[in-house]
Amino acid sequence: MNEDTHKGQWLQVKGKVRERWGKLTDDDMDQIQGKAEQHVGKVQERYGIAREDAKREVDTWFKEDKTTVSR
Repeated sequence: MNEDTHKGQWLQVKGKVRERWGKLTDDDMDQIQGKAEQHVGKVQERYGIAREDAKREVDTWFKEDKTTVSR
């Protein structure tokens, strides 16, 4: 995942992130602020999964989400 793309599209995808990962809190969303590594870390923390699994999940979702701009 491209960090700049993640940051640049954060406002557009923020609501969809909350739909996909409902366990993320408003505070989590404020901490993420479009930072890919923070996003992965919060998914890992809230869902109790391995970092590699969280990264794969976030990467896959981000690539498949139709609201994001092609990289």
